Amino acid sequence: MENLNKLALRNFQQYLQIPTVHPNVDYAKCVKFLENQAEELQLPIQVIYLKPKKPVVIITWMGAQVELPSIFLNSHMDVVPVFEEQWKYKPFGAEVHEGKIYARGSQDMKSVGIQYLEAIRRLKLNGVICSRTVHVCFVPEEEIGGEEGMKLFTKTEEFKKLNIGIALDESITSENDAMILFYGEKCLWQFDIYCEGQTGHGSLLLDNTPGEKVAYLLQKFYDFRKDQEKNFRENHNSLGDVTTINCTKISGGVQDNVIPNKMLLTFDCRISTKSITLKDFECMINSWIKEAGPHCSISYHAKESGTPNTELNDSNIFWTAFKKATDKMKIKIKTELNCATSDSRYLRKMGIPSFGFSPINNTKKLLHSHNEYLGVDTFLKGIEIYCEIIREIANA
Repeated sequence: MENLNKLALRNFQQYLQIPTVHPNVDYAKCVKFLENQAEELQLPIQVIYLKPKKPVVIITWMGAQVELPSIFLNSHMDVVPVFEEQWKYKPFGAEVHEGKIYARGSQDMKSVGIQYLEAIRRLKLNGVICSRTVHVCFVPEEEIGGEEGMKLFTKTEEFKKLNIGIALDESITSENDAMILFYGEKCLWQFDIYCEGQTGHGSLLLDNTPGEKVAYLLQKFYDFRKDQEKNFRENHNSLGDVTTINCTKISGGVQDNVIPNKMLLTFDCRISTKSITLKDFECMINSWIKEAGPHCSISYHAKESGTPNTELNDSNIFWTAFKKATDKMKIKIKTELNCATSDSRYLRKMGIPSFGFSPINNTKKLLHSHNEYLGVDTFLKGIEIYCEIIREIANA
């Protein structure tokens, strides 16, 4: 076991040292690394290019009953940018300090991709043969929305041939004992609101200025945000239970003493249908735009419709198998709606049940943050957890 742990840690560090960071990600070294992993594991590998330089990598462990719907273990290869001057250690050095591996992607989510492979390595060494085929998938572009990653992949013949029965994807780091499992996601809406109006000298009190409309809209959006925040705090909800709104850009104007003829607001909204329906949310923001005054309009960057949540009851044999594995290991599971978005939403839209799960607990949340790290013991324990989960769901 000690040698297997050393091997797993080495592989994890090597994977983290590949800087698959946005923008302009180069996935070539990632593909080479995964090809080497497949060769070591003696498993077949496919590399599918959805667009030039945007590969999907699939490593397959064949089951005894290939006609059964398969298990799909998904992770993404890309990571978000870093501000290196804010890091204690090199963000792509994967150095170990005081039992922690520091690197971008250590929590989000290169750990999970390696844990899948290392779990399969151990199951194979122990002579385990599962009923269902297991596909381990590594996709690009998740951190920028997955438009040319998972979304595009789900439309291909190669995807259909996988015959997926259940998918596992990422969750979020937990800061207490319980590990978090996502069974659904909020809806992502991102949009611009254009406010046009009268322009003139900055010393005047003109009517119908863009700034007045911007002020009205910001007040409306942030009053709603305060109500959601109150609900979140007072009812001890998870972020998946409330709708989040943030103004992420404000732009306009040409000169200090000139009232602009147009101003632009950009909003990021993650809508929980537990707090408001999509129809009601749209009606609400349209009414605010109308109330703000003439010549205000909205343009959407993203406007997702609702996707079905994955059932967490006895009707779902994979949930029963998942729970059997985690109960056996005495792991506390907290089920939530994902407060952000992941590639699971594209799978659920295809009718594929999906669990978002990352075996990381008692760890500070540092996804997308400076000095992201994962404890060595937490990483190695995650491999043991996936050994049980894969064995159970692949024999469901």
